[in-house]
Amino acid sequence: MHDALAWLTIAEAAREIRARHLSPVELTRALIERVEAVDPQLDAFLTLTAEQALDQAREAEAEIAHGHWRGPLHGVPFGLKDIYETAGIRTTAHSRILEHNVPRADATTVARLRAAGGVLMGKLATHEFAHGGPSFDLPWPPARNPWNPDHFTGGSSSGSGAAVAAGLVPMAMGSDTGGSIRNPAALCGLVGLKPTYGLVSRHGVIANSYSYDHAGPLTRTVEDAALSLQVLAGHDPRDPASADVPVPDYAAALGEDLRGLRVGVVRHFHETDLRVNEAVHTAFDAAVEVLRRLGASIEEVRLRPLRIYQDIKVTAAESELFSVHAADLRERPGDFGEDFLARSLPACLLTATDYLHAQRERRVVLEEMRPIYARHDVLLTAGPGPAAPLGGWRVIEFWRQGALATPFNVTGGPALVLPMGFTEGGLPLSLQVAGRPFDDATVLRVAHAYERAAGWTTRHPVLSAGPKPARVVPPLPDPEPSTATEAQREVAHLACRRAGLDLDDRQMAMVLAAAPLVEEMTARISHRRDWYQEPVNVFTFGSDQLR
Repeated sequence: MHDALAWLTIAEAAREIRARHLSPVELTRALIERVEAVDPQLDAFLTLTAEQALDQAREAEAEIAHGHWRGPLHGVPFGLKDIYETAGIRTTAHSRILEHNVPRADATTVARLRAAGGVLMGKLATHEFAHGGPSFDLPWPPARNPWNPDHFTGGSSSGSGAAVAAGLVPMAMGSDTGGSIRNPAALCGLVGLKPTYGLVSRHGVIANSYSYDHAGPLTRTVEDAALSLQVLAGHDPRDPASADVPVPDYAAALGEDLRGLRVGVVRHFHETDLRVNEAVHTAFDAAVEVLRRLGASIEEVRLRPLRIYQDIKVTAAESELFSVHAADLRERPGDFGEDFLARSLPACLLTATDYLHAQRERRVVLEEMRPIYARHDVLLTAGPGPAAPLGGWRVIEFWRQGALATPFNVTGGPALVLPMGFTEGGLPLSLQVAGRPFDDATVLRVAHAYERAAGWTTRHPVLSAGPKPARVVPPLPDPEPSTATEAQREVAHLACRRAGLDLDDRQMAMVLAAAPLVEEMTARISHRRDWYQEPVNVFTFGSDQLR
């Protein structure tokens, strides 16, 4: 199973390939064989492009032999969450809706990875449209966690997390709207980087939420995340949100000396705002002490309660997601998985006023961050984890509680998770480092210093080859009983009619179950604001384009 090659990092593989001690063809063939041997246990891949990958590896090998080395990703395999459009290769978003979708062009990020000489191994499982899941009622099963296949990978970049953690590829692309890079990276023991909003192009990435989507890598080390970001970052005029800013040398910023660096420690997220595994508290305290020993100045800081960030993000992002899928939700709701429906259908209850309240409140949050950024170079929090068993998830929790990753989608700056230990049962725990917008280099620097000092990234899951095991598919859970009042029920039925939704009783029950929670959520952010308090997404004219 070529274990030595399976666990090579991008940096290690690049050194061997550039020195011509390792053939890109040898590496690619070894990883294809590993996918064929191990992936039946994990369901990380939806489409394995083995022949195309070998062709790309042969091309890379020939170029390098003739002295044309493009950089660290040249000849190195990678995978793509199946929302990244790929010319001539099916892109399904893990949904029956796009089961036969074959794009004509590559996403900008895919084109950049190809231009860097990367070798595309295939398309990876996700939650439906990077949103609903894990779901067992879709054309393909959900990915499983390599540390324990009976447990969740985290989502929505589920296959990306499973594939990198299992040694199937050294890097995979994910997307992050409310934690969807960082959640699977955290639960699978990886590094997951959500770059600053606008730093990496979203062009050709199937949209979840226009104002919250981020594209970024999952890797096994912080150095690999930096090398990947170097290729991915940069202005793209085809993405209206793309920022035209200088791209620094991210790898050059890495180091192990944090003297003089100011770290703001956010404890209340995991100590009071959200119930977490007790092992998280112990591991987080130990991580803070590692940074202190590395010379960082440590100071505790409080942000908004975790729940408020979730309210702001969900109100705005679900409104946008509903608009993206409204036609299919009206015309073919039964072709979606139930988890996706139970998240998206209740968004018909959200009004334009709710959306504007969320966007105005988001601007207030961004203003509140200014003095925090002035005082602290990075913020440190616990990350998601450990992974829960598959089959235990109830979608009503999406509407009910906050999430550790979501605040930094609202603030829009860079956020990265990396391993900070394991539970007694061997499941990964994670640390989260967040920073100022476009100061991704400092986030990488702090994470790299901690990673080198702590040493958690050298540990890998133990996997065995074999055919796909017979597994009992858990039954679809019934919609939660609704506590909606008669008035809330009337509003829900009216909202569904106004949206043109023709729902069966089960689908309507999903809307009614969430209705009281949606009302509570929007009430928490419905503040009276000054006349001049504008929403966060006010456009401006640039010299050559509308932004």
